[in-house]
Amino acid sequence: MKIMSNEQLILSYRDALKSGKEKEWIKILKDEIERRGLRPFKNR
Repeated sequence: MKIMSNEQLILSYRDALKSGKEKEWIKILKDEIERRGLRPFKNR
C-alpha cells in the first residue's frame, strides 16, 4: 500500500465502503485506520 495521509486513508475507506466491492481492500484500510487510532466517522 502506498503511503497515505490520514485524510486520504479515511476518504479511501469511505469510498470503498460505498462501493462494497473490494472486501480485502476495506479490511486493509480498516486495519490501518485502527492502527493509527483514527475515527473514520464522527458519530462512532
